[in-house]
Amino acid sequence: MTYRDAIDWLFSTQMFGIKLGLDGPRHLLKESLAYPSSNTKVIHVAGTNGKGSTCAMIDSVARAGGMRTGLFTSPHLIDYRERIKVSGVEIPEEDCAELLTDLRGICERMETHPTFFEITLALAMRWFRTRECELIILETGMGGRMDATTAVPADVCVITPIGLDHMQWLGETIELIAAEKAGIFLEGVPVVSSAQQPGAKFVLQKEANEKRSPIEFIEEPLNGYPIALEGPHQSRNAALALAALHQLGMRLDYDVVHYGLSKVRWPGRFERFPAEDRPEIILDGAHNPHAAEVLAETWRQQFGETKATLLFSAVSSKDISGILAVLAPLAERIHLCPVDTPRAVSASDLAASLPENTPPHRTFETFQEALDVSLKHVEPILIAGSLYLVGEAKAWLEGRSFQSCTQ
Repeated sequence: MTYRDAIDWLFSTQMFGIKLGLDGPRHLLKESLAYPSSNTKVIHVAGTNGKGSTCAMIDSVARAGGMRTGLFTSPHLIDYRERIKVSGVEIPEEDCAELLTDLRGICERMETHPTFFEITLALAMRWFRTRECELIILETGMGGRMDATTAVPADVCVITPIGLDHMQWLGETIELIAAEKAGIFLEGVPVVSSAQQPGAKFVLQKEANEKRSPIEFIEEPLNGYPIALEGPHQSRNAALALAALHQLGMRLDYDVVHYGLSKVRWPGRFERFPAEDRPEIILDGAHNPHAAEVLAETWRQQFGETKATLLFSAVSSKDISGILAVLAPLAERIHLCPVDTPRAVSASDLAASLPENTPPHRTFETFQEALDVSLKHVEPILIAGSLYLVGEAKAWLEGRSFQSCTQ
């Protein structure tokens, strides 16, 4: 298959939906020879918020220390290949097409067809093995216990802050969600965790105790290093990332840590796009109330009392009213639009979720219409609420083609 053919086939597998469970991905990894080699270390990261930033920091510091890394994250913002990187470089189109061609043949011979996410994981693991990565960093897609990434044995397990999200899949309480995240724990494998709410912390402790896994909670932020990602929460993510590398046995010299954190990149999380001929645009994929609170904290740190034109959208199943309750006070005005995905919520339904005493708001049929009106104002434009929206905005800013995806 050509790259275009391969991507079209892969995206067509979204029809199989989301299947939580490990038998399918284990079988696919085995059949495709995609398990890591014996001398490759694996760090597995689960949690509700901060997973991507923490993974990016682990990757950047490890690369600064001379390691060849494989980084697997999801979803992508603009281009599918963002999900699979070796030493910071996306998988090339020709290699992606070749490996997907092989995987298609394997999938068609399987009794139960693998999902989009399972195929993407197998593709990544094959590529990481081919490139002889010394360290693989895996970000869970959803939850942990039944997430496909848990089929890959880990050497260190990492838990970022746990909050309420994906409740239709993971449970209605913080304790139930924490139990799903703790499902990545393995017998005797060390765990490092962010500071957690009391209920979540107790669940993690119980699960670690049962697995005889040493667990460490990183309560203090990292100070004394420049971090290229905006927001006070990133110093906490950095402390967690370094704790994970320490558990792996990596020597953390000051110069290595300094360089790695100063060069880390993670797009779509308080990513700023200043310009002379238009208002500054800030992108942040805050898609649950906890992430919105972190965004609001970062906004006030960076902009003080300056108000934004908030361009907002979200997908179904999210706590839209909870997110808007946090973000609306940052806004001079709010512009609402649907995102380019089957899970989109209409602009009128978004408006129905606005809090009382909300700033003036308008609804639009498309992102482009909302953006065109937003650009007529002088306030900075905050685009938030959905990673799909952030991806569409980033594609517009960079003059690239946006690859919409539901997983």
